Formats: sequence, structure tokens, C-alpha cells
Amino acid sequence: QPFLLVSDIHCYTLKRSVLGFLPVLSWLPRYSLRDNALGDLTSGISVGIMHLPLGLAYALLAGTPPVYGLYTSFYPTLVYFFFGTSKHISIGPFAVTSLMVGIVTETLAPNSNYMTLNGTNGTAVLDSTALYNDRVRIASSLTVLCGIFQFAMGLLQVGFIATYLSDPLVRGYTTGASIQVVLSQLSNTFGISTLLYTGPLSQIYVSIHIEIHKHYISLPLLLVNFHPSLCPFKLNTCFAKKLPAPIPIELIIIFATIISYYSNLNGLYKVAVVGQIPKGLLAPRNPDISLWGSVAGSAFSLAIVGYAISISLGKTFGLKYGYKVDSNQELIALGLCNTAGGFFQCHFITPSLARSLLQETTGGKTQVTGIVSAVVLLIIILEIGPLFQQLPKAVLACIIYVNMKGMFMQFSDIPALWKSNKVDLMVWLVTLVSVVLLNLDIGLAVSVGFSILTVIFRTQLPRYSILGQVPGTELYLEMDAYEEVKEIPGIIIFRSSTTIYYTNAELYLDALQEKVVCVCVLVIHA
Repeated sequence: QPFLLVSDIHCYTLKRSVLGFLPVLSWLPRYSLRDNALGDLTSGISVGIMHLPLGLAYALLAGTPPVYGLYTSFYPTLVYFFFGTSKHISIGPFAVTSLMVGIVTETLAPNSNYMTLNGTNGTAVLDSTALYNDRVRIASSLTVLCGIFQFAMGLLQVGFIATYLSDPLVRGYTTGASIQVVLSQLSNTFGISTLLYTGPLSQIYVSIHIEIHKHYISLPLLLVNFHPSLCPFKLNTCFAKKLPAPIPIELIIIFATIISYYSNLNGLYKVAVVGQIPKGLLAPRNPDISLWGSVAGSAFSLAIVGYAISISLGKTFGLKYGYKVDSNQELIALGLCNTAGGFFQCHFITPSLARSLLQETTGGKTQVTGIVSAVVLLIIILEIGPLFQQLPKAVLACIIYVNMKGMFMQFSDIPALWKSNKVDLMVWLVTLVSVVLLNLDIGLAVSVGFSILTVIFRTQLPRYSILGQVPGTELYLEMDAYEEVKEIPGIIIFRSSTTIYYTNAELYLDALQEKVVCVCVLVIHA
């Protein structure tokens, strides 16, 4: 009998571990076709279609050919189906993390290293094939290392690390990164080639460079970029209550491609287009381990930022719909998504706010939505992709701007935090400014350091008070703030706003003695 009991415990523990590592085994057998299938199918098709323009656009941010954004949207989505615990987040490339990858690829493989002289007229020509091959190799190797970091942290059960990235810090960081994203796309928007700037103030230098060379702005490019982007905005704004759903701005890629093809914008006006989009999937390739030493710091920053965004979105949806998102399992799932994706030449992935909201609002209820969207992507990659070879890159920059709208709405945090918590407002503002001026990796380090300092100062400068009883009730409030509160005879209730530990123990004792003396003096005078 004892042997059977121990055996049952071991079986239960093993089953629980397997189901924890592969959540799909616990929810898929209970999947209800009647309740979930239609919503998941509709949502999966919508999200899959949205992956096309966003994948192409975010690949530009990562410094890789646009088609690799489609691969990045496809492979990790399949992996997350088996290992993820959130029912509503949409895995794939995201603007902020794609830009962080792009900074690494452009730093290690700048355009200047791939310029060759034309033997005919002696002009410099960019060897784009070699450039993009190296950037894909760098991006995929970086992604594998990020995945290893996330997977290791998940196994070590350090999902709690997200608690040290407060909500004001994450929102300030993503807002600052969104400004970086917009600044990074100005060259594509205006058709101006810029020099490579890295490190602190890099995007400021890019903006100055564009201002100096503004007389080179391409008028046809501006017409292609801004004209189609404003129409859906106007329609959505004017007919918001009458439209059953907002008109997706991403659909302009169809019209833009048709206009570009029949107007020959690339040939006549030198408007940069997406270029070759081959059919089919690529074979897996081993990462370049020799690069890991030079990208380890960036990989760790990416792993933390990606996880913070993922767990923030996941827990928001989990709280709304009443299910639990396991923080450690999410780290494992993201780690496996990035590791597997890196072998298939993808760049870093994390959930996207725009896609996740689309998945929720179109009726997605489970992770099956991801499988449906992956099927749609597979069809695009195998058959439809080459139709968009004449799509202007400026239109992709426009799509990036539109999808940053939700991030810029976070500026409304400033008045809200001013009213509720000015220390959190300082964290938000310092994070924003440091990210914009010092770049994404240094900005993250500065913002985390400042956030930790605020925690230290809060423990060193707590609020101390003496509590009294509200007559006729069980309420105890601060005697300094409320005149009706009365002292309990023979008892002094001393309250501190922080926990006592060795760094503030002496301050606590001094405050206690001071408050007690004050109360005694008041009693004597009374």
C-alpha cells in the first residue's frame, strides 16, 4: 500500500511536469468546436492577413530583406501553439524589438563595408546580396542566443524578474522606443540615404542629416507614402460609429503595389521597392556562434524586453478573461520560439499589441488562432508573396507609423501619473528620455538603474504617522490628517509606509522615538 501511494505521487508529479511543459496537452483535448472553432477561424484568417504587411515592414527595421519578416511570422507561431499559455497574444515580429535587432545588424554589418567600385565609371556600388546575407546571419544568430537566455531563465524559474520592470518603466520604454522607430524610418519615408550613426544621440544625428539634405526629398515618394495612408484614417475617424469594424490600413499594400507596378515608380523615379520575394521556405541553418561574444549584451536586453512585453500583454488578457498565464512557462515558450526561429533565419519575436488586439476583437479564443494564421502565412509564402515585389518600401514605413499609434497614446500616462504617483511619473519620464537620447540598450540600463534607486529612496524616506480611532467605528486613521480621530488611552499606534530591514532600522527607531515624544508632550499639555 505505501509503495502504491509513492508510485501514484510520482506519476502525478510526472504528469504535472509534462502538462506544465506542454500546455497544449491539457487544453487541446478539452477544445470545444461549437464554442471556439468559428471565432478562432475568423480571427486566425484576419491575423494571418495582417502578418503580411507587418512582417514585411518589421523586417526593414531589423535590417533584413522583407521576405524574412514572413518567415519570422510563420515558424515561431507554430512553436507557441504547443508551449504558450496565453490564449490571446499574437506571436511574431514587433516594431520595438525589430529595431533593437536592426541596431545590431547595422552596427556589425554597415553599408560602408560592402561598397565596391564600378569598373566602368569608378562609382561606388553597394553589394546588397553580401550585405543582406550577413545581416540575416547576424540577426538569426542573435535570435538563437536570445532564445537560449529566455529558455534558461524559464528553467531556472526566474519569471519573477518581470516584477522589477514596473509598468511605468515598460510603458515609458515602449513609448521612447516608438519614437526611435519613427525616426529610424524617416530615411525610407523621404527617400534620403543616411550615414550610419550608432550609440547615444544616433537618431538625433539621423534627423539632423535628413534636415540638411531635405532638398533631396522625392516628391513621387511622398505622394505614394502619405496619400493612401490618410484615407483609412479619415474614414475610420468620420464613420467610426457606422463602420462595423475599422478599415485596416495594412490593405493599402495591395493598391500601392498595383500603382507602383503600372506606374513603374522604381524605374522612372527610383522609388525603392521590396524587391525579390522568392516562393517557398528556407532550409534550417546553424547560427554563427562566433558572433555571440559581440552580441551577448544586446541579446540579454532583447530577451528581457521581449519577455516584459509578452508577460504584460498576456496577464492583461488573462485577467480580463479569467485564466492564468504562467510567467515561467512563457519564458520557456518565448525561448523555444526564438531558438527554433533563429535556426530558420528568423529575427527576434515577441507579441505585438496591434495583432493581439485584432486577435481578441475578431473573436479569437484559444491558441488555435495561431495555427490558422500560420496556415494563411504558409499560403502567402508559397504562392502569393511574389506579387508584392513592386511594393514601395515607403508604404511599409507608413504601416509602421500607423501601428505606433497605440504606443503614442501612452503619453496620456503623464497627467494620470501626475495625479496618482509622481515618483512613477519620474520613472516614466526618465525612461522615455534615456531611451530616445541614449539608444535602446543603454536607455534600458539607465531606466532600470533609476527605478531601483527610487525603490531604495522610498525605503529610506518612508512616511511615518500616529494612528487614532474614529469614534464609534473600527477605523484607524492618521491623527495629523483628521481632527475627528481620537487617541486610544494608554496605546500609541505607530505606522510606517515601508517594511523594516537593516538599511532603515535606525531611521525607523528615530522616527518612533520622535513621534512618541510628540504624543507625550501633547498629552501633558492637555
